[in-house]
Amino acid sequence: MAHKKPFLPTKTCKYCGRPFSWRKKWEKNWDEVRYCSERCRRESKKSKSRL
Repeated sequence: MAHKKPFLPTKTCKYCGRPFSWRKKWEKNWDEVRYCSERCRRESKKSKSRL
């Protein structure tokens, strides 16, 4: 049985710049996902509030 993981779509995180792959939990809103993790999402909001 072959796995399909190498063929998952990827994006680059807006905060840290690292690539991340599609996850099942993002299935319905993949187009809206911008950050690779909750931590990057929180940190980006912190940096905006400091400006």
